[in-house]
Amino acid sequence: MLGKACRVFGLAMLITLLAAPVSNVAWVDERDEVTRSLLGSYLAGRLARSQRENSKAAKFYENALSKDPENELILERTFLLEAIAGNWDRALRLAEDVTANENSHQIARFLLGVKEFKQGDFEKAGKHFSSARKGTLSDLTARLSRSWTYLAADDADKALKELAEMKKADWSLFYQQYHKGLIADVAGKKKVARTSLGAAFKSRPRTLRIAEAYARHAANAGNDKLAKNILKKHIGKSSGHPVALSLLEEIKSGEKSSLLVTTPAEGLAEVFYAIGDALTGEDSTEIGLVYLRIALYLKSEFPLANLAIGEVYDKTERFEQALVSYEQVPKSSPIWMNVQIRKAYVLNSLEKIDDSKLLLEGLAESPAFGTRAYDALGSIMRSAQRYEEAEHYYTRAIELLKKPKKANWTLFYARGVSRERLKNWTDAESDLQMALQLSPNQPLILNYLGYSWVDQGLNLKRAMDLIRKAVKLKPDDGYFVDSLGWAHYRLGRFDKAAKHLERSVELRPDDPVINDHLGDAYWRVGRILEAKYQWSQALTLEPEPEDEVKIREKLANGLQAQAKPKKVVVASLSKKKTDAKNAAKPSESVAVLETKPAEMKTAVEEAAKPRIHVVKEGESLWDLALEYYKDGSKFNVIYRANEAVIKEAGSIFAGQKLKIPEKP
Repeated sequence: MLGKACRVFGLAMLITLLAAPVSNVAWVDERDEVTRSLLGSYLAGRLARSQRENSKAAKFYENALSKDPENELILERTFLLEAIAGNWDRALRLAEDVTANENSHQIARFLLGVKEFKQGDFEKAGKHFSSARKGTLSDLTARLSRSWTYLAADDADKALKELAEMKKADWSLFYQQYHKGLIADVAGKKKVARTSLGAAFKSRPRTLRIAEAYARHAANAGNDKLAKNILKKHIGKSSGHPVALSLLEEIKSGEKSSLLVTTPAEGLAEVFYAIGDALTGEDSTEIGLVYLRIALYLKSEFPLANLAIGEVYDKTERFEQALVSYEQVPKSSPIWMNVQIRKAYVLNSLEKIDDSKLLLEGLAESPAFGTRAYDALGSIMRSAQRYEEAEHYYTRAIELLKKPKKANWTLFYARGVSRERLKNWTDAESDLQMALQLSPNQPLILNYLGYSWVDQGLNLKRAMDLIRKAVKLKPDDGYFVDSLGWAHYRLGRFDKAAKHLERSVELRPDDPVINDHLGDAYWRVGRILEAKYQWSQALTLEPEPEDEVKIREKLANGLQAQAKPKKVVVASLSKKKTDAKNAAKPSESVAVLETKPAEMKTAVEEAAKPRIHVVKEGESLWDLALEYYKDGSKFNVIYRANEAVIKEAGSIFAGQKLKIPEKP
């Protein structure tokens, strides 16, 4: 039928439809005469699906299917799109038709099995699960699903036996242990649950759901100490998920904790959620989305599933659909704040920056959310190159810190970048130094501070050390390698510069600045044609307007028209120490006091003498500002007063003597 339609429709129209993007064609309307035809609907559906416009694609496929109901290809695609959208009435009817054509269709059989499970016909449900097409993923899903079906039929022993017969593949063993623990807990077999969940946690301590299930099991059994230890170990090995942090506080407060899964339906939902989340993380987005939708079909209040679906839509730039999923997460959920931050970024992606600001500024009014909300505002403004606003919001976030922790390096780094873009290098430098003190091995800080020094011809020895360290930590980062090459260029080591910049271009061929840098290096070593090629390449990559002017000048006149970079001689460490000592010497106005009476001299010198603080182990500039000025955010004052010695050492350290100005 479809082949005949192709001939009738005409080759020219076929080529037009296949070539045109969905977003740009006037015929993407199910009411249009062209798209109401079989071929038109089919092609429009294909194009909409390729553009990830699933709701539009489903409508077009539906129309095509109505004209050719026996077409298996259109039938399957329509079914999948309806299942992805969670249109269950339509998806379930289509699943019956799909299995009539292909008895072992994996997704259709699982969905029909879940339908029978929800209706209480566990025998039929088990048969559907068993009939799914054989394969590694299908077998795992089917066996886990059958286990929960047996439990729903009040046969816990058979449920556990089903899991025991699973193949002991390393990658799936923790699924077996995890669900064995959940099933045993629901069935009241607490000892089996403890052993199985403990084994699953031992093999996957970073996995949130396993840590949460094991901790809830322990707390529910009255063993709060074990529950706290489980969560602390999990949090120590991960970034500290809000769910884990919230549960830890709940247990500390003495509140009674429920089990993670309390019914077979919740357990079956857990099967489809865990596998669906894993699939979307591996870019199997369509099947993963169907699994996540099935999890919600079984358990309508499942915030993590809503979040996972929203993240898929966000990642694939279906921002409106992402917002719909994020809206389903209730305020009572520990992940609600995370979701609000994501919503703000999605609104920004939709170019609704004012809506994004309104959302985040509202969140910032809450003491619990203020720092994160201001951080997000700063990031959004920085991405829009609105650096003054970004600096303002980062400052607000920093002011809310009681004491900066290692994780807060991002705030100082981001504010430093914003200030550098505003050409406020003094404050930018102190922020970057603070970020480096909080996280000395963070490649982003090492590279940015080092590159900034190199670009200004400052502290070149220290800058080279920082950049080399960044490259060592991330040798395949093109930007870091570019910084190293540019540092050599600024030092007049053009051969070395060209070598590193060639590597940088290999890693980041699409960056105009890196291509421009390589062109400069080639010119300096006499590779004129290659230099012009790199500059021309840089122009095709949309450089900043001010850079474009410079590149065109170089293409016209080469580098002869520009001053050759001075080969900077880096002062020796002993010379730097001498300079630091000279900087600390009394000024002429103080020396004049020698002519005054002794008692006056002593009093005035005492008054002019700066306070000296000997740094203790673990102290930061923030701590010192908090101690002397009652405001940690005034750390810049102390940094500036001791800039020379701090730069020389790279940071402050125990035993170091720092001057503390009387007034901030």
